[in-house]
Amino acid sequence: MAASAYVLLISMLMPIFLSSFVSADPDLLQDVCVADLASDLKLNGFPCKSNITADDFFFPGLAKAALTNNTFGATVTPASVTQLPGLNTLGVSMARIDYAPGGLNPPHTHPRATEIVFVLTGELDVGFITTANKLFTKTIKMGEVFVFPRGLLHFQINNGKVPAAVIAGFNSQLPGTQRAADALFGSSPTVEDHVLTKAFQVGTKQVEKIKSRFAPKK
Repeated sequence: MAASAYVLLISMLMPIFLSSFVSADPDLLQDVCVADLASDLKLNGFPCKSNITADDFFFPGLAKAALTNNTFGATVTPASVTQLPGLNTLGVSMARIDYAPGGLNPPHTHPRATEIVFVLTGELDVGFITTANKLFTKTIKMGEVFVFPRGLLHFQINNGKVPAAVIAGFNSQLPGTQRAADALFGSSPTVEDHVLTKAFQVGTKQVEKIKSRFAPKK
Protein backbone atom coordinates (compact mmCIF):
# COMPACT_ATOMS: atom_id res chain seq x y z
CA MET A 1 0.00 0.00 0.00
CA ALA A 2 2.77 2.42 0.89
CA ALA A 3 4.57 1.69 -2.37
CA SER A 4 1.46 2.32 -4.47
CA ALA A 5 0.82 5.59 -2.63
CA TYR A 6 4.40 6.66 -3.34
CA VAL A 7 3.97 5.89 -7.05
CA LEU A 8 0.71 7.87 -7.10
CA LEU A 9 2.38 10.85 -5.42
CA ILE A 10 5.28 10.83 -7.90
CA SER A 11 2.88 10.61 -10.87
CA MET A 12 0.98 13.63 -9.55
CA LEU A 13 4.10 15.73 -8.95
CA MET A 14 5.97 14.81 -12.14
CA PRO A 15 4.02 17.25 -14.42
CA ILE A 16 4.84 20.05 -11.98
CA PHE A 17 8.54 19.17 -11.97
CA LEU A 18 8.62 18.89 -15.75
CA SER A 19 6.83 22.19 -16.30
CA SER A 20 9.39 23.97 -14.12
CA PHE A 21 12.15 22.73 -16.41
CA VAL A 22 10.56 23.42 -19.80
CA SER A 23 8.98 26.84 -19.16
CA ALA A 24 11.19 29.82 -19.88
CA ASP A 25 9.78 32.30 -17.36
CA PRO A 26 7.83 31.53 -14.15
CA ASP A 27 4.05 31.75 -14.30
CA LEU A 28 2.41 35.03 -13.31
CA LEU A 29 0.60 35.23 -9.99
CA GLN A 30 -1.68 38.18 -10.78
CA ASP A 31 -3.36 39.77 -13.81
CA VAL A 32 -0.57 42.23 -14.50
CA CYS A 33 2.71 43.35 -12.96
CA VAL A 34 3.98 46.28 -14.97
CA ALA A 35 7.73 46.56 -14.48
CA ASP A 36 9.04 49.39 -12.37
CA LEU A 37 12.25 49.86 -14.33
CA ALA A 38 13.41 52.68 -12.05
CA SER A 39 13.28 50.59 -8.87
CA ASP A 40 16.49 49.82 -6.98
CA LEU A 41 15.00 46.54 -5.73
CA LYS A 42 16.90 43.53 -7.06
CA LEU A 43 15.00 40.33 -7.78
CA ASN A 44 14.49 37.73 -10.53
CA GLY A 45 12.57 40.02 -12.87
CA PHE A 46 11.23 43.47 -12.03
CA PRO A 47 9.03 44.70 -9.17
CA CYS A 48 5.51 45.88 -9.98
CA LYS A 49 4.69 49.56 -10.11
CA SER A 50 1.43 50.82 -8.67
CA ASN A 51 0.27 53.42 -11.18
CA ILE A 52 -0.20 51.84 -14.61
CA THR A 53 -1.72 53.05 -17.88
CA ALA A 54 -2.47 51.61 -21.31
CA ASP A 55 0.86 53.01 -22.52
CA ASP A 56 2.65 50.48 -20.31
CA PHE A 57 1.32 47.78 -22.66
CA PHE A 58 2.12 49.62 -25.91
CA PHE A 59 5.29 49.92 -28.00
CA PRO A 60 5.41 51.36 -31.56
CA GLY A 61 9.06 50.53 -32.21
CA LEU A 62 8.57 47.59 -34.58
CA ALA A 63 6.45 49.47 -37.11
CA LYS A 64 9.30 50.81 -39.21
CA ALA A 65 12.48 49.30 -40.61
CA ALA A 66 15.64 50.20 -38.70
CA LEU A 67 18.79 51.57 -40.30
CA THR A 68 21.27 48.84 -41.22
CA ASN A 69 24.35 50.96 -41.96
CA ASN A 70 26.54 49.18 -39.40
CA THR A 71 29.35 46.63 -39.37
CA PHE A 72 27.12 43.62 -39.88
CA GLY A 73 24.41 45.20 -42.03
CA ALA A 74 21.67 44.08 -39.63
CA THR A 75 19.83 45.73 -36.76
CA VAL A 76 17.76 44.15 -33.99
CA THR A 77 14.94 46.25 -32.51
CA PRO A 78 13.79 44.51 -29.31
CA ALA A 79 10.35 44.68 -27.75
CA SER A 80 11.20 43.11 -24.41
CA VAL A 81 10.25 44.15 -20.90
CA THR A 82 12.75 47.01 -20.94
CA GLN A 83 10.91 48.63 -23.86
CA LEU A 84 7.44 47.34 -22.93
CA PRO A 85 7.08 47.20 -19.13
CA GLY A 86 3.67 45.53 -19.38
CA LEU A 87 5.44 42.31 -20.43
CA ASN A 88 6.76 41.80 -16.91
CA THR A 89 5.81 38.28 -15.67
CA LEU A 90 4.02 37.41 -18.94
CA GLY A 91 6.82 35.26 -20.35
CA VAL A 92 6.83 36.59 -23.92
CA SER A 93 8.60 39.24 -25.99
CA MET A 94 9.31 40.13 -29.60
CA ALA A 95 11.89 41.77 -31.81
CA ARG A 96 12.20 43.06 -35.34
CA ILE A 97 15.39 42.33 -37.27
CA ASP A 98 16.24 44.23 -40.45
CA TYR A 99 18.95 43.11 -42.86
CA ALA A 100 20.64 44.97 -45.68
CA PRO A 101 21.68 42.88 -48.70
CA GLY A 102 24.52 40.75 -47.35
CA GLY A 103 23.51 41.63 -43.77
CA LEU A 104 24.31 39.17 -40.99
CA ASN A 105 22.88 38.63 -37.52
CA PRO A 106 26.08 37.00 -36.17
CA PRO A 107 26.16 33.66 -34.33
CA HIS A 108 24.60 34.15 -30.92
CA THR A 109 22.46 32.50 -28.27
CA HIS A 110 19.42 33.41 -26.17
CA PRO A 111 20.06 31.74 -22.80
CA ARG A 112 16.52 32.25 -21.53
CA ALA A 113 14.31 31.62 -24.56
CA THR A 114 13.45 29.69 -27.69
CA GLU A 115 13.09 31.98 -30.72
CA ILE A 116 10.71 31.73 -33.66
CA VAL A 117 11.06 34.08 -36.65
CA PHE A 118 8.44 35.07 -39.25
CA VAL A 119 9.78 36.56 -42.49
CA LEU A 120 8.19 39.92 -43.34
CA THR A 121 10.14 40.65 -46.52
CA GLY A 122 12.97 39.15 -48.54
CA GLU A 123 14.59 35.82 -47.77
CA LEU A 124 17.30 34.61 -45.41
CA ASP A 125 19.65 31.71 -44.91
CA VAL A 126 19.31 30.66 -41.27
CA GLY A 127 20.75 27.95 -39.08
CA PHE A 128 21.46 26.64 -35.61
CA ILE A 129 24.07 24.28 -34.19
CA THR A 130 23.28 21.56 -31.64
CA THR A 131 25.50 20.62 -28.70
CA ALA A 132 26.69 17.70 -30.86
CA ASN A 133 27.92 20.31 -33.41
CA LYS A 134 25.24 19.34 -35.93
CA LEU A 135 24.28 22.25 -38.18
CA PHE A 136 20.67 22.65 -39.34
CA THR A 137 20.21 25.25 -42.09
CA LYS A 138 17.33 26.44 -44.26
CA THR A 139 16.49 29.23 -46.69
CA ILE A 140 13.29 30.94 -45.54
CA LYS A 141 11.14 33.34 -47.52
CA MET A 142 8.33 35.84 -46.94
CA GLY A 143 5.55 34.33 -44.84
CA GLU A 144 7.63 31.39 -43.63
CA VAL A 145 8.81 30.64 -40.09
CA PHE A 146 11.82 28.97 -38.49
CA VAL A 147 12.56 28.00 -34.89
CA PHE A 148 15.84 28.32 -32.99
CA PRO A 149 15.85 26.12 -29.86
CA ARG A 150 16.62 27.74 -26.55
CA GLY A 151 20.29 28.31 -25.77
CA LEU A 152 21.67 26.98 -29.07
CA LEU A 153 24.06 29.00 -31.23
CA HIS A 154 22.25 30.36 -34.31
CA PHE A 155 22.47 32.98 -37.07
CA GLN A 156 20.67 34.61 -40.00
CA ILE A 157 22.21 36.07 -43.16
CA ASN A 158 20.65 37.89 -46.10
CA ASN A 159 22.38 36.48 -49.17
CA GLY A 160 19.90 38.24 -51.46
CA LYS A 161 20.15 41.51 -53.34
CA VAL A 162 17.26 43.25 -51.57
CA PRO A 163 16.64 44.08 -47.89
CA ALA A 164 14.95 41.54 -45.64
CA ALA A 165 13.13 41.69 -42.31
CA VAL A 166 11.70 39.30 -39.74
CA ILE A 167 9.58 39.45 -36.62
CA ALA A 168 10.97 37.25 -33.86
CA GLY A 169 9.02 35.85 -30.93
CA PHE A 170 10.49 34.63 -27.62
CA ASN A 171 9.03 32.71 -24.68
CA SER A 172 10.68 35.06 -22.19
CA GLN A 173 10.11 38.68 -21.23
CA LEU A 174 13.89 39.22 -21.46
CA PRO A 175 15.52 36.43 -23.51
CA GLY A 176 19.06 37.81 -23.35
CA THR A 177 21.49 37.77 -26.27
CA GLN A 178 25.10 36.67 -26.21
CA ARG A 179 27.08 36.98 -29.44
CA ALA A 180 29.83 34.37 -29.59
CA ALA A 181 32.52 36.63 -31.07
CA ASP A 182 31.74 39.60 -28.80
CA ALA A 183 31.76 37.39 -25.71
CA LEU A 184 35.12 35.79 -26.49
CA PHE A 185 36.99 38.72 -28.01
CA GLY A 186 35.25 41.76 -26.55
CA SER A 187 34.66 40.87 -22.91
CA SER A 188 35.71 43.16 -20.07
CA PRO A 189 38.15 42.23 -18.69
CA THR A 190 39.31 40.37 -21.77
CA VAL A 191 39.79 36.62 -22.01
CA GLU A 192 43.53 35.89 -21.77
CA ASP A 193 45.27 35.46 -25.11
CA HIS A 194 46.63 32.00 -24.35
CA VAL A 195 43.10 30.71 -23.77
CA LEU A 196 41.97 31.93 -27.20
CA THR A 197 45.12 30.91 -29.06
CA LYS A 198 44.76 27.36 -27.77
CA ALA A 199 40.99 27.22 -28.31
CA PHE A 200 41.14 28.48 -31.89
CA GLN A 201 44.59 27.07 -32.76
CA VAL A 202 45.89 30.45 -33.97
CA GLY A 203 48.74 32.76 -33.00
CA THR A 204 48.74 35.63 -30.53
CA LYS A 205 48.91 38.22 -33.31
CA GLN A 206 45.70 36.94 -34.86
CA VAL A 207 43.95 36.99 -31.49
CA GLU A 208 45.10 40.54 -30.75
CA LYS A 209 43.95 41.68 -34.19
CA ILE A 210 40.49 40.24 -33.64
CA LYS A 211 40.31 41.67 -30.12
CA SER A 212 41.08 45.14 -31.44
CA ARG A 213 37.96 44.97 -33.61
CA PHE A 214 35.73 43.91 -30.74
CA ALA A 215 37.16 46.18 -28.05
CA PRO A 216 34.36 47.84 -26.03
CA LYS A 217 33.64 51.37 -27.27
CA LYS A 218 34.58 54.09 -24.75
